[in-house]
Amino acid sequence: MTTTDDDAITVQQDRHRVILLVGFMGAGKTSVGRALAKRLHRRFLDLDEVVVAREGRSIAEIFSQSGEEGFRVRESAALQELLRELEQTSDKAVVALGGGSLMQQVNRDSVSASRFPVIFLDASPEELFRRCRAQDVARPLLNDLHAFQDLYRSRQAHYAGLGTRLETTGTSADEVCNQIQRSLALAEEKH
Repeated sequence: MTTTDDDAITVQQDRHRVILLVGFMGAGKTSVGRALAKRLHRRFLDLDEVVVAREGRSIAEIFSQSGEEGFRVRESAALQELLRELEQTSDKAVVALGGGSLMQQVNRDSVSASRFPVIFLDASPEELFRRCRAQDVARPLLNDLHAFQDLYRSRQAHYAGLGTRLETTGTSADEVCNQIQRSLALAEEKH
């Protein structure tokens, strides 16, 4: 049995039917994820939104009532369930993972085992801090710039170890989508 170019494209498209976006807060996971999902006619899922829906309370409320550790337990459970669900279906999706979701080894192992492509959206910590401050979103881990930089440095290797790094500083969501499509050799899907 010989494989054709069409067979190789089919295998690649199946492997790329789910795209995981990772990165620190403010990297653009949600805005890029929404734009990419729309462009590729896929479902968009944000892990933070999945946790909020499961818990029936905001992330800030979970942090306040259960602490960061309590939030991370809930986030990990939601991620494990979501990856199992996506592996067992033929659904096409773009998934934005929470900025701290990859700090637990079990989550990194599950993401790696999924074999879905991981795109690490990155920018300088100063740029990420500026973006987060400009957003009207309660971020429990957004304190001062120095604490933010320290947290960024502690997480950066975990993101980089899982996927393709794309610089987002000074880049629009559309431009980042173009970079992702080029990186994964994905054509815009007709629906």
